Amino acid sequence: MPSPAPSPRALVSRRKLSPPGAVAAQVRREAICALVAASRAAQLVLVRGPAGFGKTTALAQCRSDLQSKGVRTAWLTLDAADNDPTRFLNGLAEALGALGASAPSETTPDALLRMMDEIGAAGHAFAIFLDDVETVQDPVVLSLVRELVDNLPRQGQVFIGSRVTPELGTARMRARGQLVEISVDALRFSLEETQAFFGREGHVALAADAIELLHHRTEGWVAALWLASMALQRHPEPSAFVERFSGSSALIADYLAEDVLNAQPPAVRDFLLRSSVLHRLDAEICDAVLGAQGGAAALERIAASGLFLLPVHDGRSYRYHSLFSAFLRGQMVREMPAEIPRLHLDASKWYEQRGQAVAAIEHALQGGHQERAIALLEPQVDELLKSGRMRLLARWFTSLPEDEVTRRPTLCMARIWAVCLTTGPWDAMRLLDRSGWTTEDPPSRPHVLALRPLLLGMMDRYDEALPLGRENLRAMPTGNAFADSALATAMAHTFLVMGQYRESHRLLQTARMAHAGPTAVFNRMFSETVDGILDLEEGQLRRAAARFRLAVHSTAGPNVTATGGNAYAGVQYAGVLFEMGDLDQAERLLNVYVPMASAVGLRDQMIIGHVMLARMAFDRRQLDRAWELLSTLEQAGYDRHLPRITASARLERAHLLVLQGNAQASRAELVLASQPDVWERAARLRFPAHDIEDLEMGWLRWNLAFGDATSAEQDIARALARAQAEKKLRRALKLQVLQALALQRLGQAQAAVNAFAQLLSQAAAQGFVRLLIDEGEAVRELAVQLQMRNATGHAEVDPIDQEHLDKILRLLGAPRAEGVDDVPDADKLTPKELRMLRLLADGFSNSELAVKLFVSDSTVRTHLRNINQKLNAGNRTQAVAIARKLGLI
Repeated sequence: MPSPAPSPRALVSRRKLSPPGAVAAQVRREAICALVAASRAAQLVLVRGPAGFGKTTALAQCRSDLQSKGVRTAWLTLDAADNDPTRFLNGLAEALGALGASAPSETTPDALLRMMDEIGAAGHAFAIFLDDVETVQDPVVLSLVRELVDNLPRQGQVFIGSRVTPELGTARMRARGQLVEISVDALRFSLEETQAFFGREGHVALAADAIELLHHRTEGWVAALWLASMALQRHPEPSAFVERFSGSSALIADYLAEDVLNAQPPAVRDFLLRSSVLHRLDAEICDAVLGAQGGAAALERIAASGLFLLPVHDGRSYRYHSLFSAFLRGQMVREMPAEIPRLHLDASKWYEQRGQAVAAIEHALQGGHQERAIALLEPQVDELLKSGRMRLLARWFTSLPEDEVTRRPTLCMARIWAVCLTTGPWDAMRLLDRSGWTTEDPPSRPHVLALRPLLLGMMDRYDEALPLGRENLRAMPTGNAFADSALATAMAHTFLVMGQYRESHRLLQTARMAHAGPTAVFNRMFSETVDGILDLEEGQLRRAAARFRLAVHSTAGPNVTATGGNAYAGVQYAGVLFEMGDLDQAERLLNVYVPMASAVGLRDQMIIGHVMLARMAFDRRQLDRAWELLSTLEQAGYDRHLPRITASARLERAHLLVLQGNAQASRAELVLASQPDVWERAARLRFPAHDIEDLEMGWLRWNLAFGDATSAEQDIARALARAQAEKKLRRALKLQVLQALALQRLGQAQAAVNAFAQLLSQAAAQGFVRLLIDEGEAVRELAVQLQMRNATGHAEVDPIDQEHLDKILRLLGAPRAEGVDDVPDADKLTPKELRMLRLLADGFSNSELAVKLFVSDSTVRTHLRNINQKLNAGNRTQAVAIARKLGLI
């Protein structure tokens, strides 16, 4: 009977957490170590070069040097299995433990960021080493590495060893001077280093000209020199060998490896070939898989002979040098192909006996034992689904025959779930239709009942999902807790979108009861997120934040982080952090979860995530970045034929152009975004991305900024009444912001400040920040005016409201109303300037002041500059408040 799936954290191999042990023949890389020592201010040190150029050795020496100077270090060697974000996050969490970070109860991107914050808070210099990064191509994992680099504390540094330049935004870091690159030119041995290498004890003595020729023909390629040194020990005529040494790098590696291998005694040669199927070698597994005793002695002999066997951690385990291991596996295919399946089978059995089901399945698949892999996988599938191991499942299913998977309903349904949450609902729906399994078949019935409404909803086909889901809900309970809970939660989301909140709440409770317990990771995440979206629409920001946080951390382990479904929760959690003004943490999470959402095709999360990132870039004056993000979103809409995404990108572009004061360009974007079918559906349904941001809001903003103020105020009032009637309280609060701005533009200064104070109190109660400040400079003026009024002390101010106002002003970059008594030139105000102050206090605009005072607009601006200078005011609002405080008006 196959053993239960073990905790993924337990599978992190210790060999991954330390560099290979140093060998006596190593040459000290003085130039590289000196460059690193002089580059402690750099954020990233990238050691990049082809296989066998000594990247790992250089990194290990740099690590040793840093440790000798009191710098704390962590090491993680990556491999192909780390393309599973779950496995990568586990390994990284274990590595960071070496820096003093507390082990998290769950391994999520958010938990790792907290570990980094803890490490940074300790104040110690530290360095994180990631080796063999080229083995990782998964965009989600690469985004996690990028997030690690981007959010590094000041005293930290990341070292990366890779055969290729990873997609980590290195061009940006290079431009900012935050990147140190150690390329193949720096990695290749100099002639002096080659001479030092062959001068070490144990190497065949070569004449100076022979060393120079060998150095020239290898171009300082460390692996080729190492392989050559092995072959020279067994060659009767070293000089003749060097003379004949030629060929491309790949040919050199193959030739020398074969020469080394063929020079070994038969028993050693056989051991090398057979053991190449193992990723980790120790005495126990070698004895079990290779079918003979004496594995420990064999490993010690091979290690002593310098045959590319590198000690791991405690010295009892080893791994082959990756170049040599690849060669051995290739040679094994040529010489003993029939043995490979048996060796993988024995390794699979060995891991199965020790309860390591994941490793057992991996070896079964690598050995071509598909029936065994299926037999091992079938009893594990339910737990893997519950724990959200969707990427792992998707990878395994690509290695299994489709017909064998399809004819087994348990595996077939698991494959469809995995595809749904890794590549999206369209591929999953095609698989479901092609599978032939229906609700008439008992084994597949619970899954089909849940999958079809869920997939239709993910495809934005809620009008179809609703009646089908209603019908399928009548079949509950089906006896499958995972599928029942997934159906209830999916329909809760559908009812939410359709505006049927009471039914949505009821189904969420059903989902929780149907699938409770510590392994109900996926459905717990999903149900908490839906509840959080409901809270958010109702204006309950703090409660929504708690739910989204729980959804992201909904497991005692890290499994859910590997699913696109977690982007469903992750983007929403980032959204509430963004709303509350925690931009650094929000951006960290968005950089992790937006690629996940895009990969799966979660439309609302794609829109919400890209819009938030664009606004953050806009705030920092990184306009090119903001336009790039919106263009990426727009192109995704075109590529996937999703007009809602395209229209949303144009809508946000119009918003940013309004903030820039560009009436013509913003209007043009709104016209392009005006797709009636899209916005009619958005008005009828309740998409999370359009709770606030829709075409109506876009035109309200534009008319407020550039149109008739009276008409704009009336339109806003009607929209506000409608939002309040529909219980869209977050939207109503946004419309109250616009309403206050409309009153301000109409010259009703006192009414505008009163309205702003009222909405500020509501915002403070829940922590809303971006809802206000995303409307730009006009809100800043209102906030300053309210601050000035509060400073006069004419009315009692709630301390919570005042604290929130201070936060708004701080984020908007506005000065506080302090030091109003320090105005030595106040008595120098002229009668005309005093009259202008009184008119300003009554809310007159510049043009109205010009009419009242019979002067030109430019003269009005001159008087205003003089008033501000004499009162130490930053703007007209501050000037009026200071004048009131001093009793001048």
